Amino acid sequence: MTTAEEGALLVVGDVVTDVVARHRGPLATGTDTVAVIRTVPGGAGANVACWAARSGCAEVRLLGRVGVDAAEWHRRELVAAGVRPRLVVDPEAATGTVICLVDNGHSAERTFLTDSGASLRLEPADWSDALLDGVARLHLSGYLLFSEPSRALAAVALASARARGVPVSLDPASAGFLVAMGVESFLALVEGVDVLLPSRDEACLLTGLSDPAEAAVELSRRVPLVVAKAGADGALVARAGDILARVPAEPATPRDTTGAGDAFTGAFLAALVAGADPRRAAERGCRAGALAVERVGARPPVHG
Repeated sequence: MTTAEEGALLVVGDVVTDVVARHRGPLATGTDTVAVIRTVPGGAGANVACWAARSGCAEVRLLGRVGVDAAEWHRRELVAAGVRPRLVVDPEAATGTVICLVDNGHSAERTFLTDSGASLRLEPADWSDALLDGVARLHLSGYLLFSEPSRALAAVALASARARGVPVSLDPASAGFLVAMGVESFLALVEGVDVLLPSRDEACLLTGLSDPAEAAVELSRRVPLVVAKAGADGALVARAGDILARVPAEPATPRDTTGAGDAFTGAFLAALVAGADPRRAAERGCRAGALAVERVGARPPVHG
């Protein structure tokens, strides 16, 4: 049970199946490339929820949409991670699937092939204001903004949270999708959000600025608090047009960078829910990000 003072974190976002293929060096076009392949639960929204629970958030709830094919597996995995899932089972679409190609070299950089499936078919009918009962913070996965039904759901959730005085955070999720949508369209949709958590590249894309610090400052003139995640360079925290903190990354030997940003976001939000200031919360986020990149897959360990 959460305390009255602390409250719960509600995450609304994507739940997908990740197929992670770790290879070394360039892909061999037209023939075989040796790889280690695993199927693991993923999705930016679900990952954030799991990392928030791992980071000590007393109650984490997740609203997502999955297909019949993998609904029970995802439900079990989320419960095992300490998350209270509310999964809408789509009668038509299969569970979203992402193929993560991870270069097993020094950087462990990754490339995604994405079939969103049921995950972006969340719609306003899936929302209930009762989901916000006892909630201290609402987090929206930016992937919700990239399809019409889930974009409408995100607008309903945001309006409901604002009516109750519940602060709302959002992670832009994908530079590629941002380019396709258009920067101004995206920024218009996130008006009313309290915390924006872009990657360094996303912050630069959203502002047209090449310097991440300048980009974070510029975004903080539109969103009250901006936390730009910069991987091995840590994080920048900006508020109301000023840099509030530059938080260094924790040392780590990367094996798989998939989900590192989600880990940061989950730990950051768990810290905010517990009453930490943004600098301390970003430090917690950097620690979780370091743990994430040393593991294969985007979720925290269930035990240990």
